[in-house]
Amino acid sequence: MSSIDEIKARLDIVDIVSETVQLRRSGKNYTGFCPFHPNSRTPAFVVFPESGTWRCFGQCNEGGDIFGYVMKRDGSDFGEALRYLADKAGVELKPQTPQQQEAAEEHDHLRALLEDAVTFYRHQLLQTPAGKAALDYLHKRGLTDETIEIFGLGYAPASWEDAIRHFKGKGYTEKDLIDSGLVTQREPAEGQKSSGIYDRFRNRIMIPIREGRGRMSGFGARILDPNDVPKFLNSPQTPIFDKGHLLYGLDRARKSIREKDQAVIVEGYLDVIALHQAGFTNAVSPMGTALTEHQLYLLKRLTRRFVLALDPDAAGEKATMRGLQIARQAMDHEQEVVFDARGLLGQEARLQADIRVTVLPPGMDPDDVVLRDPGEWERIVQEARPIVIHVMEALAAGQNLEDPKVKTEIARQVLPLIEDVPSAVERDTYRQRLARLIRVDERTLTGAPGLTPKVRRRPQISRQEQQAPVGVLKTHDARFLKEAYCLGMLLRRPDLIHRIDRKLQEDGLARLIFDDFQRTDHKTIFRLLQESLDQDDEEPLNFVLNRLSLELMEIADGLLARTDKMDPNDDKVLEDLLRALLDLRRRDTRQNIEHVRFLIQEAQEQGDLMASQYQQSIKQFSIALNRIDRAMGQYTNRSMQFHEKGNQ
Repeated sequence: MSSIDEIKARLDIVDIVSETVQLRRSGKNYTGFCPFHPNSRTPAFVVFPESGTWRCFGQCNEGGDIFGYVMKRDGSDFGEALRYLADKAGVELKPQTPQQQEAAEEHDHLRALLEDAVTFYRHQLLQTPAGKAALDYLHKRGLTDETIEIFGLGYAPASWEDAIRHFKGKGYTEKDLIDSGLVTQREPAEGQKSSGIYDRFRNRIMIPIREGRGRMSGFGARILDPNDVPKFLNSPQTPIFDKGHLLYGLDRARKSIREKDQAVIVEGYLDVIALHQAGFTNAVSPMGTALTEHQLYLLKRLTRRFVLALDPDAAGEKATMRGLQIARQAMDHEQEVVFDARGLLGQEARLQADIRVTVLPPGMDPDDVVLRDPGEWERIVQEARPIVIHVMEALAAGQNLEDPKVKTEIARQVLPLIEDVPSAVERDTYRQRLARLIRVDERTLTGAPGLTPKVRRRPQISRQEQQAPVGVLKTHDARFLKEAYCLGMLLRRPDLIHRIDRKLQEDGLARLIFDDFQRTDHKTIFRLLQESLDQDDEEPLNFVLNRLSLELMEIADGLLARTDKMDPNDDKVLEDLLRALLDLRRRDTRQNIEHVRFLIQEAQEQGDLMASQYQQSIKQFSIALNRIDRAMGQYTNRSMQFHEKGNQ
């Protein structure tokens, strides 16, 4: 038995959930108010002791096992939840390998160095004559001394080696300084191996960057001399600083994001700081040229509602007409930003999120707006619009909408975005809105030759069908074996994910998502599989295995062992996988219908009006079940190659 299964065997999910949710017994299950969204009327949160799972049938529409609950409750990752529950269950986790232990010690050492750097730069800001100009600049930006202290802001002196001398005097080595990103190596002259190092950050405002749990990862640095470039300089890629995996301000914004059920994403570090100072503590900022899916996954643990706050240049008509994408130069702006409408729509669909766009007043950053009028900032965020609506209105702004060529061009730009939207209701709504905007009959926007690109229209998919089914059963039951088979085969053949997605969508079903796997450890491995397909540096399987903890490596080894004798023939493997996945979805959808019927009975007994809404959920689940059954009909003539001897 793995450590994960031993923890599940020792801990009762009812006890864990009861730490934060008041539950009452109802038959063999327990109900209560969901802790992840505001609700005090309908107890739509259900815990199922027999399967060790939970599910919110209300606004969240999420569920999972005991690990998933702790991760969502605490905003932690799988490793943190594993250690927390292992300690609670009295399960001793396997010790780290020597390599893992060495890497962890190295990371701790680098974080300690960066904490010392925060102190060094803060002293330079507050206690030196050279730092006074930097402090005055921060005051002119409207920041108070309290805010400057809270965010640990500092100043890097205009010297090539002040930091080097300071940290070497504290016992740090040249390698430490290089690995932490505090210094830069000079290019060696011809025939030389090395030409020394120099301070990376000079004459700049220093902004400590911390990961979600508040541990130091690196720095962002803003110029004081307008002739310096780039305007903003981040730490380089280091063992603890990966700009695609960090969000500035998340360590301070987590609680607020969860309470407000919304994350506001702005461009600059100083924007985040000013917004937090004004009380808008759900603001964060990305590190790179585009908002990455990993960053959105970090936020999705806390909310599904995102507002992207851009200035007019980054998401206006000119940017949109250049292919719906704009890249800004770092020397001209605080952050490089990409507004990629199609990319954002894809992320919105994969994450089942609500991503909206708001545009700032011309020439103003968020800190300018909030300093002028906090109420204005609040109104701007409240008026954020869905991506498609933002694009069509940006394209139409200032255009002659009586010109047929203008109408055609706007429709040509917007219709592909509409086709990317999974929801049929949203697609119809957007087409109606576009027709009104450019003043044409809506029928002309559907299938007109030369107007609508030849793209495969996404099938109508109910939101419930996209959501994660729940119901993790005991380790050796059929549900577990089938799930293990699917994930094991995908580990061996990650390229099949794309083929499976195409076939599912042809059958009118949602693409494969990590929530199709109900165990949290399986979800984590599948998410890494998805990430492995988005990079080219490593073979997908190596990419996954190199990023697994020791406990998850044990799970992955077991999954690979279960499938080592499977038929490698492409068509046969694909058919077996599709059959297994459809069967899992059918089981889960039927279980969801049973759970909702249970809630209907509860609501009717209490005279709750939610009973009618639950009836609508039953209808949607039934539609999804019919689609799954039709797709399964294609595979009834062949039995799946899934022998028990391969799954013992």
